[in-house]
Amino acid sequence: MKTIFLCLIFLFYLSAIYAGQKIKVSCIGNSVTYGYLLPEREVNAYPAQLQRLLGEKYAVANFGKSGATLLRKGHRPYTEQEEYRQALEYAGDMVVIHLGLNDTDPRNWPNYRDDFIRDYTDLIASFRKVNPRCKIWICRLSPIGNRHPRFRSGTRDWYTDIQQKIEKIAADNKVGLIDLQAPLYHRPDLLPDALHPVTEGAAILAKTVYSALTGDYGGLHMPDIYTDNMVLQRDRPLLISGSADAGQKVSVSIAGQKQSTQTTSDGKWNITLKPLPAGGPYTLKINTDNRTLVYHNVLIGEVWLCSGQSNMAFMLKQAATASEDLRQANNPHIRLFNMRPRWETYAMEWESSVLDSLNRLEYYTIQGWTICNARTLPDFSAVAYHFGKMLADSLNVPVGLICNAVGGSPCESWISRHTLEFDFPDILCDWKNNDMIQDWVRERASLNIKKAGNPFQRHPYEPCYLFESGIFPLMQYPIQGVIWYQGESNAHNTELHEILFPMLVNDWRNYWQQPEMPFYYVQLSSLNRPSWPWFRDSQRRILKAIPHSGMAVSSDLGDSLDVHPRHKKEIGERLARQALCHTYHRAILPSGPLFRKIKTEGKQAILEFDYAEDLKTADGQALRTFETAGDNGIFYPATAIIKGNRIIVESEKVSRPHAVRYGWQPFTRGNLVNKDNLPASTFRTDL
Repeated sequence: MKTIFLCLIFLFYLSAIYAGQKIKVSCIGNSVTYGYLLPEREVNAYPAQLQRLLGEKYAVANFGKSGATLLRKGHRPYTEQEEYRQALEYAGDMVVIHLGLNDTDPRNWPNYRDDFIRDYTDLIASFRKVNPRCKIWICRLSPIGNRHPRFRSGTRDWYTDIQQKIEKIAADNKVGLIDLQAPLYHRPDLLPDALHPVTEGAAILAKTVYSALTGDYGGLHMPDIYTDNMVLQRDRPLLISGSADAGQKVSVSIAGQKQSTQTTSDGKWNITLKPLPAGGPYTLKINTDNRTLVYHNVLIGEVWLCSGQSNMAFMLKQAATASEDLRQANNPHIRLFNMRPRWETYAMEWESSVLDSLNRLEYYTIQGWTICNARTLPDFSAVAYHFGKMLADSLNVPVGLICNAVGGSPCESWISRHTLEFDFPDILCDWKNNDMIQDWVRERASLNIKKAGNPFQRHPYEPCYLFESGIFPLMQYPIQGVIWYQGESNAHNTELHEILFPMLVNDWRNYWQQPEMPFYYVQLSSLNRPSWPWFRDSQRRILKAIPHSGMAVSSDLGDSLDVHPRHKKEIGERLARQALCHTYHRAILPSGPLFRKIKTEGKQAILEFDYAEDLKTADGQALRTFETAGDNGIFYPATAIIKGNRIIVESEKVSRPHAVRYGWQPFTRGNLVNKDNLPASTFRTDL
């Protein structure tokens, strides 16, 4: 494929040289091609930058027209413009067409959408007529951001329709397809008016077009997560993905398997290996004709992503059990991939260079996979480590842990742009000033941005940012599941979180193409913040809305004055119980008692629970923190006693109980546990 592709380019080149001419490249388009709003557009527009990339053997001409539509009945048809006439006269050997953005205007798409395929097909034919040997590429549209004034009124949906039609047109007319959306979609900072790229954005478009025209994608390249000492997921078809030059043959070999494929015209490739059993170490070799990548000491086992905010990022050296843990740290079967932020969000000073790193989505320091030992473990997540250690000890297989957690980050920063654009676009609007973000989160983000010195600065708390900088670059690296510890930054708005968190779970499952991917999360602990009982109970109720999920209770380990309690071993092991029970089908209690149902008999409320084997109190004292309310909804302290696997609750102030609640204090001293001393969750029966 690459040979044919390069031969076509070479024939163009030979014919041009024979005629004493350069290879002519025509850039057809609208204001993005023209270079609208760019300083010195003749130098900075993408066709001018493309010229510099291609070199002196090519002659690139810019035939962009601001406001032009592809539709001939549109408000400014490209085929009626002087630039179109000039482009036909130029008769380019290579023609790149980027039209359709202005067709999303309500004057155009609602009225004339049925003409789009025909009009585009005729446009392609017109360039073939003036130069039958020309090679043509059409482009998926560059982004229209959510800040565009017409985004929600129709542009978002019409834009999607147009993208789909462009893909069909390319296939039907046997022309190349260049994706101009993908390279800028995660870079709203480069589209200040939500449509037109700045000079750096134009450079990205130029590089994208250059690669499409030449097949040069920089050779064989793998995502940063592929390094020595990695763990690959066992017992399932194993997807290995990367990039290379167009049409190159790529071979992958490991553990006696060897498979090959050929890169597509956009330089992408993937190979799915047959399932591999746990074991190793192995050598993973990936090669093309001109480059070989070799990864040593690779294990096959269980891979988990460990994400969230500061309590997941909380380092083992800070934990209550640090001294003991570090004495047992050497474990070659546990591997750590620690995605540490370059700049902590709570830092008092941000260096000026943070501006560039954040805008370029280079927020993380990537040091590769490491072997778990006393040198690598202290700075790794305490919760993630204890989760992984319990899995490794119980399953007797290697375990790989990817830690990607950012202090203070809200749920919405971990959700993809596409999901928020279509499912919850309001949260994208003026995110630092809308009332969906918690005050302290807003203040920290605003302070960081101010210190960086640029009011357009991106920030890790921005909706989508951490997905774009920390999840998307993982490139669907195969994982078994996710453990999650986050919510502190969303606890002020329980109802909003009930929308966002299931959205996040579904978003990640779609991204990894694993609709049943396990997702186990930590319920917030105890802290003197008034909204937390409501939030903890909401997290309990969300279990029913998210299949293949589980929750680890942490309220018994909280600190009334510190949002970062130091007892992390227990939390990691409670998450591991969820995985061992539900993912690995081991006979183990996954949770403390979870409220199931209530019935009333006279003055008594009778409660039943799941995971209620041998109910008892953690301290041997009477049950605490139970309350009951009548029809008026006013709760009073209640006595509670254990009878078998049920609890009987009553209060002398409530003659006919309507509801019961437990652990309904910000910092709770509830003491209900089951036989494995796993604590009961905060709950309220009438919600």
